[in-house]
Amino acid sequence: MMPIAALRWSRWGLHARLLLLAALVLALALAAAGWGIARLFERHVTQQFDLRLQDQMTQLLASLQADAQGRPVLTRALADPRWERPYSGLYWQVQPAHDARAEPWLRSRSLWDARLDLPADTLADGALHRHTLVGPMGQPLRVLERTVRVGDPPQVWRVAVAAQQTELRAALADFRGALLLSLGLLAALLMLALWTQVSVGLRPLRALQQAVRRVRQGADTRLQGAFPAEVQPLVEDFNRVLDHADEVVERARRLAGNLAHGIKTPLAVMSALADDETLPRPQLVRQWREQLQMVQDQVDWHLRRARAAALAGRGQRTPVAPALEALLRVMRKVHAGDDRAPLAWTLQVAPDLAFAGELQDWQEMAGNLLDNAGRWARQRVVVTVLRQGVQLVLRVEDDGPGLSAAQSAEVLRRGIRLDERAPGSGLGLDIVRELARLYGGDIELTRSALGGLCAELRVPAAPPPAAHAPASR
Repeated sequence: MMPIAALRWSRWGLHARLLLLAALVLALALAAAGWGIARLFERHVTQQFDLRLQDQMTQLLASLQADAQGRPVLTRALADPRWERPYSGLYWQVQPAHDARAEPWLRSRSLWDARLDLPADTLADGALHRHTLVGPMGQPLRVLERTVRVGDPPQVWRVAVAAQQTELRAALADFRGALLLSLGLLAALLMLALWTQVSVGLRPLRALQQAVRRVRQGADTRLQGAFPAEVQPLVEDFNRVLDHADEVVERARRLAGNLAHGIKTPLAVMSALADDETLPRPQLVRQWREQLQMVQDQVDWHLRRARAAALAGRGQRTPVAPALEALLRVMRKVHAGDDRAPLAWTLQVAPDLAFAGELQDWQEMAGNLLDNAGRWARQRVVVTVLRQGVQLVLRVEDDGPGLSAAQSAEVLRRGIRLDERAPGSGLGLDIVRELARLYGGDIELTRSALGGLCAELRVPAAPPPAAHAPASR
């Protein structure tokens, strides 16, 4: 079963989906940008803070010298007055390097009686280390320290300067607040722009919806309007569907009318026969059966036509060689009992040719042509199948009397038989033509090189099977 969340999501409109996805992407992008900008600003401000502390340390180191015992002393007062003000937030101290817990040898007056509790650390000569400590009065401090050698023989001392981070943290907090406000305003503006963009971008779909509503209400027969290039193919496909639907309705209407017209005469004859009380019963039954057969022929013909129209163009594939060989076996038997000599049937067809349609339709068309040729041929019937481009050509030739151009056009009309002595309803060639046209093909009657009739049927050819199709299991 589909998850409930998926069901709810499927009910959302396209406008809401686009806005939600855009909002999520925008929120992630702005959050990442805000975090990155805040980190860059914090790094920059901290570097500037450390540079000022390094300047203070440089001044301090320049003022330190060794006394007679080789211990460091401050030779002159430092310029910044905060060194002298107790707990001002700016401190320095000097202590032996061998013991982190040792009392400072020198310290700024601002430390008063406090000290900087430096962590146990091993510093290489000239190396600068940075720490964050808690200083006097609970002040957060940024500490820079390094070692110096003073006296002869030289002794190693740890020199540290520290500054309160309150102002630094306040500046960072102010910047983060301003950044958050700016990003919030930017997000609001971008969401407004996205809403406008989505609304304008989806406007053609609303126009398409209105066009579909007008078609459904009967105001238009086709989708009307100017649509962008991305929507126009959908409009054209939909209009083609509407055209196809109209064709189906018109075909059904025409089929019903043709069927009614075709059976009207036999029904009228049957009604007249029923009212004629003078006919003997055997004659009445025989004539009724003749009229019923005509009705059955009409119904079968229209049913075959409707089935072919429904199945045409669905990608079927019917090999023609086996079907023709089976039909020829039937034709040899059907036309073997005539008074003439046995007919010579010749078949010329490649084994890989196939018809892009139903087997029954191919048998119907080919069977009618073969039966017609077998009925009128004197000695020979030649059947040839070849491929010309995307079409399959079935050519049936006989050495019979043939037809003139006018007769060829006349015989293709439904129910027309040039020789009324021959049995049949006159529907065979018309069925072939109608089925061929439903598949996008046609039939042409010309003079055969054998002297008789040449019936050439053109229908869609199926593409050859894939050369490397996977074997079925």
